[in-house]
Amino acid sequence: MDESGGSGQPRSGTDEATERHGEQRASSAPAAGATRSGPERPEHPTGPTPPTAAPGTSEAAPSPDRPHDPTDSARGAATHSDPSSGAEDGAEVPGASLDQAEAPAGSGSPDEAGPSAQDAPHGPSAGAHPHPEPEHPRTLAHSGTGTGKAQPPRRGREPGGGLLMGRPFGVPVYVAPSWFLVAALITWVFGGQLDRVLPELGALRYLVSLFFAVAFYASVLVHELAHTVAALRFKLPVRRIQLQFFGGVSEIEKEAETPGREFVLSFVGPLLSLVLSGLFYLAMLAVEPGTVPGVLLAGLMISNLIVAAFNLLPGLPLDGGRMLRAVVWKITGRPMSGTIAAAWVGRALAVSVLIGLPLLTQSGVLGATQDHVGGMDTVTDALLAAILAAIIWTGAGNSLRMARLREHLPELRARSLTRRAVPVETSTPLSEALRRANEAGARALVVVDADGEPLSLVREAAIVGVPEHRRPWVAVSGLAQDLTDGMRVSAELAGEALLDTLRATPATEYLVVEDSGEIYGVLSAADVERAFVKAMARPS
Repeated sequence: MDESGGSGQPRSGTDEATERHGEQRASSAPAAGATRSGPERPEHPTGPTPPTAAPGTSEAAPSPDRPHDPTDSARGAATHSDPSSGAEDGAEVPGASLDQAEAPAGSGSPDEAGPSAQDAPHGPSAGAHPHPEPEHPRTLAHSGTGTGKAQPPRRGREPGGGLLMGRPFGVPVYVAPSWFLVAALITWVFGGQLDRVLPELGALRYLVSLFFAVAFYASVLVHELAHTVAALRFKLPVRRIQLQFFGGVSEIEKEAETPGREFVLSFVGPLLSLVLSGLFYLAMLAVEPGTVPGVLLAGLMISNLIVAAFNLLPGLPLDGGRMLRAVVWKITGRPMSGTIAAAWVGRALAVSVLIGLPLLTQSGVLGATQDHVGGMDTVTDALLAAILAAIIWTGAGNSLRMARLREHLPELRARSLTRRAVPVETSTPLSEALRRANEAGARALVVVDADGEPLSLVREAAIVGVPEHRRPWVAVSGLAQDLTDGMRVSAELAGEALLDTLRATPATEYLVVEDSGEIYGVLSAADVERAFVKAMARPS
């Protein structure tokens, strides 16, 4: 993406050829990433599912939490995805995705209404900031025609993600539908193990098992709240906490500013799990062994110990991987170096889990006796190992993509992406407004009052919907979107700050102003998307 020229005036965004007249393509928000893995929103998925074996019996291996969808990530807001409760790089890049208004049928996105910012001049209002004329200017009058009606921009929505359970520290906590599946699975498997340890319970063993499942996930929530409190302490916004099939995820929308904070943010989760394990152990000493309370406390002690140990493994997207990343970042001074090192260790860890977990189970190292190994147990262990390995491998890859996204975010500058605009009064016919825009080489129309104060922006998609023969009788005010505070953006915005601003107020166009309040031009969300995709395609 080209930056501003030496004179301080924006240049054309790319050297791509002008789009053919009438060519249409749907536009979507920039994805991060992943990277929900939208950069991924830092998530702290909390770890492995609890052992489903009662004390004294064979224990099932833990499973980590599924990494956050990086798009939620590539929906962007930088998200960390850590399948086992840790600070991550996964789900959305901070603000990497923009919710845009749907384009009308037949007219599509702003792209369809006219050429992209890369193939036409863009910038300040006519007369205010002179711009060099493009080689092949394409103007609003040649945007083509369409038939559908333009729809207003959609409003931002609550994060969602399942059943809302509460808002501790102001952060929404959701229980995903998949949690009910794993709760039923834990209830069934753990209930079978209880039948061997406490046969006198009869059918009540399943009620005890259900209580264990709920208590275990309460422990997972405490793990995630540790990440959340630390993030809020460091003034990092937390989008939500979600309890799901493989554990929990804390979606932290920004990255820690220093390696020390990154280390602390990642370590507090496993630390709290270790503390809980110790508390359950002390409580277990106070009750009689072989009783329901004793078995439950022993199971919760072992489960939290496994969660802590699993999350401390030094590979992304686990908490231990984030801690390793912080150490390498501190040594090299480059966060990207830390991400690369921790991500490749995470991939090696995924291969080790795939091969090693079934072998450890078969050898009896994990506590299973030869009498209980074989047949369906072997298949189950192999399936569990494959799922865990896939989650870790995918999370490591998402972390790499999100880190690369963060590296390229500064290349997005509002000033260099802004389209030239001309001011028109509310009663100006569309045909006359387009004529003025064409003469000035502009690609946007700003509706102003008699004093020149901007009132609204004429939507490109709406222009496309007006047949050419009707344009002399249609006033621009009928095709404009009223300006709100969120639709006025500073020409100095760039990178993550720019994306966060656009995400806060979803729209197809934004008025770009100088610090003095002077109109600079109009920024199209579609232009930002194209620049975002182009930047992500570049090698690091």
